[in-house]
This record gives sequence, structure tokens and C-alpha cells, in this order.
Amino acid sequence: MPFPVQVVARPGDDTAYVITKDGRVWMLIDGEVNSEPVLDLTVRVENARLEQGLLSIALHPTDPDRLYLHYSDERGDTVVSEFRFLSATEIDPGSERVLLQVDQPASNHNGGMLQFTPDGTLLLGLGDGGGAGDEFGNGQNRDTLLAGLVAIDVDGGTDPIKYATGLRNPWRFWIDGDLIYVADVGQDLFEEVDVVPLEPGHNFGWPIAEGLHCFDSPAGCDTSGQVIPVIEIRHGDPEPCSITGGVVYRGSAIPEMEGLYLYSDYCGGWLRSFRFDDGAAVDQTDWTDQVGVPGMMTGFGVDGAGEVYVTTETGLFAIVPVR
Repeated sequence: MPFPVQVVARPGDDTAYVITKDGRVWMLIDGEVNSEPVLDLTVRVENARLEQGLLSIALHPTDPDRLYLHYSDERGDTVVSEFRFLSATEIDPGSERVLLQVDQPASNHNGGMLQFTPDGTLLLGLGDGGGAGDEFGNGQNRDTLLAGLVAIDVDGGTDPIKYATGLRNPWRFWIDGDLIYVADVGQDLFEEVDVVPLEPGHNFGWPIAEGLHCFDSPAGCDTSGQVIPVIEIRHGDPEPCSITGGVVYRGSAIPEMEGLYLYSDYCGGWLRSFRFDDGAAVDQTDWTDQVGVPGMMTGFGVDGAGEVYVTTETGLFAIVPVR
């Protein structure tokens, strides 16, 4: 499978969907991917550059006929659109309803994740516009939708708004109850995971800070009012380059992992976890010796039973118990 990046399913549903960066949506049944895509948007999606393409998928939480895709258009700009299912095996490419378009000044830091909050708001993660060192000045700019989380009303009652700011490139986040786990890709030295209440107004600190450290400021910096990461990963630990945020395990096949947040790194390819408890990351565990390094890690997802899948540039893998 060419460059899968996410798996998604409705709770209790036997059918899941996988997206590939080239612009296609595939059906996943009983761990097997159908031979033909249920939607092919390759003619609309720019995916030749590493951080662009079809980046995320979300299924409507109450309407089984609707789904949402985040992709880079032929100009490389951000598009979030609604599509409609004709059946479980076919999505109507002509049903596209564009909800959001955002100009991208560079081809990197396009963000990625789409996920619904419990109240039915669609959240989108967007990077700072690319380049290096927040060169476009979006990190702390509340007048742009870039460099933050964006709240979208899929029924069109309100315009998209900036829900949180100060993010460099939130490729993946995960909503678990009243918490949101945000894995923000660092620049030269540090990757980070933040865990905060699911509410608007958070400032994640970029470019004032990178991880737990001041960014490009030997004299120090003022981080008051900003989110402090619960996990920081220094480059070279081993070979991290771009954190791949994951999911909180809520399946039943591996009860020992209940409540663990699983995450990885695009270059390192390892699998690690922690449990968030009383404001801290506890029970930190490295599972790599048990599961190996399947490749360059691009994403995570869960099926309808809450069991976890991971995606690499070249494949799709399930995390299963060994008893």
C-alpha cells in the first residue's frame, strides 16, 4: 500500500477506512484492505512533496453518510471538505462541499489531523506555514488560522475559528474524553507531546519555546501562560526527527494497555507509551523490543473495536496481543 497515513472507523463498526497520501480512501475489513479504493482524488491532490497530500480523514459522529478529508490542492494549499457515501464501498467524488481553504506559504508544516470533539465540532491541526524558525511569523499570531488548532462547524452555523495557537506542526493529535493529546513536531533539537483539557484558548508556545527549552534564545524566554509539554524527546534518542502522534488505547484485546497513549517518530520508528495521570506522563514504556521497527512511522488509527493500527510509508500494521 503506497504511503498510508491514517486509519479510522466508527465505534462498533466492522468496517474501517485507510487513507493514502496520494489521495485515495480504502476500505479495511477484518484487517484486509480492498483491492480498489472507495474514493480516488488523485487528480485533485498535490502529494509529490513530502508534507503535502491527503493528510487526514474523519467520519461524521452521527450521520453515517458524511465524511471529511483534509488535503493539499493542486496549488499546495489546505482544503477541508465534506464528502458523502453512496454505500459503504463507494464515496461520491462529486459530492464535495468545501468547508475551509487556507493558503500555504510553503510546502512543509501543513499540519494534518482531523477529529471530532464530543460536542460535534471538527478540529483541524495546522502548522506555522513552513520554512524554518517560524519565518512567516504565524506561531503567536491569532489573526491567522495557521500554527494552531482550528474549530470547524461542519453544518455551517459559524465560520472556522482558531481554537489554539503556538504550534509548529501538529501532524497528529488525539481526543480522549475531555483531554487532547497534541504531538507537535520540533525543529532542530526537540519533539514534544502536550496533554491539556479539551477547551479553546491554549497557547502551545512555538516559537518562544521548542519542547521544554527556549527556542533560539540563550538569554531565556517568558513562557508564562503557555502549555508545558509532558514529554520532550531530544534528537538523537535514537534518530528522532518528526514525532508521530498516536492514540489512547481503549480496546479490549490488550487490557494491560488500557489508557496508554501510544506514539512514535517518523525516523526512529519505535513505539512508546505513557499514561497521563495528575498532570504528568507516568508509566513511560518503550515497546520497540516487542514490536520491532516496521518502517518510517506515518500515523496511527483505531478500528471499530478500538484496536490500534500503525501506518508506515509502505505498510499497515495491527498491534495485537501475544499470549
